[in-house]
Amino acid sequence: MKAARLYAPQILKIEEVEVPEVNDEEVLIENKVALTCGTDLKMYKRGHPYAKLPLTIGHEFAGVIVKVGSKVKNFKEGDRVVAVNSAPCNICFYCKRGKQNLCEKIEEDMIGFTTEGAYAQYVKVPAKIVKQNMHIIPEHVSFEEAAILEPLACVVHGNQLLNLSIKDDVAIIGAGPIGLLHLQLIKAEGCKAIVIDLFKDRLKVAEELGADATINASEVDAINEVKKLTNGRGVDVAIEAVGLPETWRNAVALTRKGGETLLFGGCKPGELVEFDASHIHYGELTIKGAFHHTPLAVEKALKLIASKTIKIDKMISCKMNLNDIEKALRLMAEGKAVKVAIIP
Repeated sequence: MKAARLYAPQILKIEEVEVPEVNDEEVLIENKVALTCGTDLKMYKRGHPYAKLPLTIGHEFAGVIVKVGSKVKNFKEGDRVVAVNSAPCNICFYCKRGKQNLCEKIEEDMIGFTTEGAYAQYVKVPAKIVKQNMHIIPEHVSFEEAAILEPLACVVHGNQLLNLSIKDDVAIIGAGPIGLLHLQLIKAEGCKAIVIDLFKDRLKVAEELGADATINASEVDAINEVKKLTNGRGVDVAIEAVGLPETWRNAVALTRKGGETLLFGGCKPGELVEFDASHIHYGELTIKGAFHHTPLAVEKALKLIASKTIKIDKMISCKMNLNDIEKALRLMAEGKAVKVAIIP
């Protein structure tokens, strides 16, 4: 089969590889679509702490089961399914304390990170993912819509960490896929959304998805503009969805006294960020990090997709063949595409 394998940062090769073999508790999926992802772009550009290279990357996908292990229950050949990239062990220190997203064994069998990923014609789904985080796609949901499940589950988890109220002012830094998913969730909760980005095309998509205001940070001072929109106070909640020290600082600066900052985008390992300590201390800010997903967040994300609460069509900028995966990643890096649907 054909697969896109990453050997080192910016060394990605399209190769012919063997179709994966599955054991008694695994399934093999014929991949119908894989979506590009900001994490894949970061991995391509600079590597990733979890990635075990060389590796077939990609982890947002949906397809049809073509082989089922003899011990697999509830699934059969021909089922249309979607799976996320990992599942918790449910027995470690963090799992027992209700933090399955922080599972000590989350790296084991992580599709597209420690096991072969979804930029390929076939994907093997490991046993614990089959048991916990693989689902039948509802008949009225397309493969492209279903494939957004993993990032949406992460966003759902982040959203669950916040204390949002109707009519809250929320600033989202970053109008990439994650920022646009956050946008749709907070609008569904009745909040006012201010979206900040550097690219006009992405801000246009944010407007189409319901943003109440957009700010092009390449043209104006985003912090000043947000203050103007909030009577000089700042927002009730700021969500950082980029993963850079500068945008982390800005997210805290945008947050009003007594407000919440969600640091969702992941910076490079080892990077340090400086904040205004007086604003955090005297303003009684609540600052939270958010990482990954839980099985419950995955279930909720699938319900949001099935109910059409989340609009996926405006987020998929175009479709490309697997041979064009590097071109697709470049389009994302240049802000010319939100997501690209890769057809294996």
